[in-house]
Amino acid sequence: MGIVPQKKYFKISEVSSLTGLESHVLRFWEGEFSAIRPKRAESGQRMYRRKDIDVILEIKRLLHDERYTIEGAKKMIGARGKEKDASPAGTRDFLKEIVDELRLIRAMV
Repeated sequence: MGIVPQKKYFKISEVSSLTGLESHVLRFWEGEFSAIRPKRAESGQRMYRRKDIDVILEIKRLLHDERYTIEGAKKMIGARGKEKDASPAGTRDFLKEIVDELRLIRAMV
């Protein structure tokens, strides 16, 4: 993966280029892994955040490099998510995400 540009949201084609994965793989993983939750623009287009890209790259590593099954990768991603959510930094990230979403909604109104 190259350097991820300093943007808040990325289109599926951009994520595909950054991760080296086809769009259909990203859509499939979205259904399999609850940690990947792109927002939807008014047009219905998927808009991925940096954290989505980080999760996608971790899943790719687990499946392709470490040879985990989808179920094994789900367990690993789930276990890491619980560790992060339990930490003060995880809570801070969650609150920052809420504030960002509220700002986005306010800008739309």
